[in-house]
Amino acid sequence: MEGAALKERLRAAALEAGFDAFGVAPVPADVRADYFHKWIKDGMHGDMTWLARNPERRTNPSQVLPEARSVIVLGANYWQPAPVRDFRIATYALGEDYHDLLLQRLERVCAVMHAAGGAQKPYVDTGPVLEKPFAAAAGLGWQGKNTLLIHRKHGTWLLLGVILTTLDLPPDAAEPDHCGSCTRCQDVCPTKAFPAPYQLDARRCLSYLTIEHKGPIPLEFREALGDRVFGCDECLTVCPWNRWAQVTREQRFAARDVPPLRETLGWDQAAFDACFTGTPD
Repeated sequence: MEGAALKERLRAAALEAGFDAFGVAPVPADVRADYFHKWIKDGMHGDMTWLARNPERRTNPSQVLPEARSVIVLGANYWQPAPVRDFRIATYALGEDYHDLLLQRLERVCAVMHAAGGAQKPYVDTGPVLEKPFAAAAGLGWQGKNTLLIHRKHGTWLLLGVILTTLDLPPDAAEPDHCGSCTRCQDVCPTKAFPAPYQLDARRCLSYLTIEHKGPIPLEFREALGDRVFGCDECLTVCPWNRWAQVTREQRFAARDVPPLRETLGWDQAAFDACFTGTPD
């Protein structure tokens, strides 16, 4: 099967598997490698030491899969209205853990690719791949001034999965930047985590501090933390491109019932696990 026909077959398989966006980037691709390497050198990755291990691999898929010819990036819409609670959890973490769910979907697409003679490596936040830059290179959207991917239809609300493949597929055109003069995402950040447009200092980001950071929240950020207990959606929700966002069709992303925060403070580990096992929390 020729590349263009195979690509359309894979797009159909991805939509059937439950994805909402599909694109193909070439190998190599422009993934802002110089910025990434400087970001690591400047220590803006904080405690996320795995990002600094052989960072060249993250910008060059051929170092992961030597005969890689294409990078397929798929997106799943996860937006839903925030539930009314006395605390906030990031939207992506309201329901079931997306990692296993999206990986199962990727494997269904990989089965079609394997039948076509390809060798594949699928990842959902687990591999040495810069998902957002590759998604931009694959035409799913562009990286906004908050460094997040913005999709024309789904706004800032796509979970990403990536497949490295030896199949040579026609690439999609990269999406131009449509942020214009807008600075809403930068202006709304409670901790001023954006030193400049399109740059993020993770060490100041409340998502990083409540999820990836290994120690206590620094004193200077505790007032800004407010009622957030896991993640922060501020720079996502204010994006004007979310005006077309629709509620996710995946029921497993729907918000779970969680007790009031004051009650959870008295839990032991077993009680916490009983409530949150199977979620990203």
